[in-house]
Amino acid sequence: MKNPWIVIGVIFVVLFGGAIMYSNISAKKSNEGIVISQNIKGNPEAEVKLVEYSDFQCPACASFQPVLEQVMSEYGDKISFEYKHFPLPIHPYAMPAAVAAEAAGQQGKFFEFHDLLFKNQNTWVSASVPNSLFIQYAGELGLDIDKFKSQMSSTMLRDRVKDDTSDGRAANLTGTPTFFLNGKKMEFDTFQAFVEQIVKAVDPTALTASSTDSTPEVKFGI
Repeated sequence: MKNPWIVIGVIFVVLFGGAIMYSNISAKKSNEGIVISQNIKGNPEAEVKLVEYSDFQCPACASFQPVLEQVMSEYGDKISFEYKHFPLPIHPYAMPAAVAAEAAGQQGKFFEFHDLLFKNQNTWVSASVPNSLFIQYAGELGLDIDKFKSQMSSTMLRDRVKDDTSDGRAANLTGTPTFFLNGKKMEFDTFQAFVEQIVKAVDPTALTASSTDSTPEVKFGI
């Protein structure tokens, strides 16, 4: 028969060690006050799923925003749109911008901050210290500035961005913006073709010549 004190000792070590491990993990989360979640707008329950991999410093991504806004304005109740980060190595400020957007997201303002970053892209990409402008944008949105500044340096939020990037690499992404419609990578070279694919997925009967004639034809690049 095994020594009962040895058995008790083993149980104590397992339970006590597990408690320490759980305590450390919980402390990390509670100290930073961060909740990791997806960045989704529109109708999360919609059958049509549109996912964008994007880079806040990417000019093509910025030029794409008015088209996305139009699509979501007209079909937002029928589309689940998810923004995923894919900061390109050639854009030195893309990662800090993505983390700043995630910090804003911790206060429920991810897409509002997202919009400001693209709207003011030409300003902050040419700044010597873009973080000061990110803080300014946070102020414009009425965020808790101290919390925002603290979370801009969060390892958890940086890892959140890296997780999106890893997903993109696994899908063989090489540039931005890249879109997936219902799990399938979209192929197009004009805004009009992009819109038509989405409209067809949402409601094929709504696709008419008049609804797309005004859509500008713009070639894509990084």
